[in-house]
Amino acid sequence: MTASSPRFVTRLAASAEDLEAAQRLRYDVFVRELGGGGELVDHDAGLERDRFDPDFDHLLLLDQARGGGVRDQVVGVYRLLPQDRAARIGQFYSEDEYDLSVLKTSGRRLLELGRSCLHPAYRGGMAMFHLWAALAEYVESRRIEVLFGVASFHGTDVQALAAPLSLLHHRHLAPADLRVRTVAEAFQPMDLLPEAGLDRRRAMLEVPALIKGYLRLGGFVGEGAFVDHAFNTVDVCLVLDMRRVNEAQGRIYRRGDA
Repeated sequence: MTASSPRFVTRLAASAEDLEAAQRLRYDVFVRELGGGGELVDHDAGLERDRFDPDFDHLLLLDQARGGGVRDQVVGVYRLLPQDRAARIGQFYSEDEYDLSVLKTSGRRLLELGRSCLHPAYRGGMAMFHLWAALAEYVESRRIEVLFGVASFHGTDVQALAAPLSLLHHRHLAPADLRVRTVAEAFQPMDLLPEAGLDRRRAMLEVPALIKGYLRLGGFVGEGAFVDHAFNTVDVCLVLDMRRVNEAQGRIYRRGDA
């Protein structure tokens, strides 16, 4: 992974330098690696940012074994928006893509997740579990009941993603009380193939690791996908009800065990 064993530390961004380090990693992953964009992306400085950044909490994963300052040490990022703060700014980020009425009228404590990414050298190891453990502490300390946010498939060719999108729709569609739906003007059906004709194993192999992680915890997807041409992705909305989390898998989520 690195020249020496990683020494992971997690914390919330607390300075402009911390936020810039998060935006720099996001640029490397979402823009350089995945071909995304956006009106506030700073290509000269190498920063992926948007108008929501000042209102979110930014959970950072640092590898102190890398040396240098925070710019060099940040290897993972999560962006978090509690419901009370979303109410103050007037919306959740994902409301540009999804109708969240079913969640917002539920009376439950909500947390929006987004912009999750890892440095390529830290994928497939313990890094994501450290981020998830820190996220669990954040959730528990704020008594969050429902987590949600968009997650992405790379590319905008929906037909090329027909099998995994159909699998998510047929096998992991959220129950009615959690079923957010793509905004009407951009609704992209996900049930593109009949369930009987799916090779479920092959289709699941095409599902990104982050989405599979939430499904293993008992998460669901909303109804419909959103094609985001600016970011070169097809998005689905993940919803995780903490009441429904399987207890054994919940222990993994809270402790960060492998």
